[in-house]
Amino acid sequence: MRALLEVRDIRKAYGAIRAVDGVSFSVAPGEILGVIGPNGSGKTTMFNAILGQVKPDAGEVMFEGRDVSGIGALALARRGIGRTFQSLQVFGGLSVRDNLIVAGQEFVGSAGSRLFARPDAGMGQRADEIIELFRIGHVAHLAAGSLSYGQQKLVDIAMAFMARPRLVLLDEPCAGVNPALIDELMDLLRRLNREQGASFVVIEHNMDFVMRLCSRVICLAMGTMLAQGLPEEMQGNRAVLEAYLGV
Repeated sequence: MRALLEVRDIRKAYGAIRAVDGVSFSVAPGEILGVIGPNGSGKTTMFNAILGQVKPDAGEVMFEGRDVSGIGALALARRGIGRTFQSLQVFGGLSVRDNLIVAGQEFVGSAGSRLFARPDAGMGQRADEIIELFRIGHVAHLAAGSLSYGQQKLVDIAMAFMARPRLVLLDEPCAGVNPALIDELMDLLRRLNREQGASFVVIEHNMDFVMRLCSRVICLAMGTMLAQGLPEEMQGNRAVLEAYLGV
């Protein structure tokens, strides 16, 4: 089976600091891949390099067998790759539904064509589908900024799904989320994986979340790939424990 995503020898340095130093991995269709590592290990820089939000110094990114290196986040989103960030990207003053519509507008047509589109830019039906899929109908009319941080995280992920992605890169989805909502988030990602066929690459410091959710885990340390394997293998990997937990 052809890989959905292939990252080949990605490198990015800032002066003498090698933030990402020759990282390679692949993601299979339908896979949920976890990315762990201590702060400063290059995880977010790797995401940014994959998505063209920073220009890598070397390496290739292949999506569905095509070279997409450096084409930019919007072009990648239109091809089927979405992402979320560590910090929330919602518009607090807009309703949840309007947040989805605004997010969806970025993925259709051009700026000129959107000037003459319907008030919902033709995205209202898709927004309603996502609201039902994410089971957030009870808050769809509320201002996103009035929701709890965890609920806003769900809205943030929902916005990424307006483009019908086949792969989503999630950067610390559990950060700042009430522990009571973490299981709900995990159930949501499993359901999107199972029912929508979505694949995920998940950067996360919550080890329990990663080990329970992901089918495979990679560990970065000082910009390099330290280890990869099944969750149970990584939990017993001495090098991973030393780098990540300091034991």
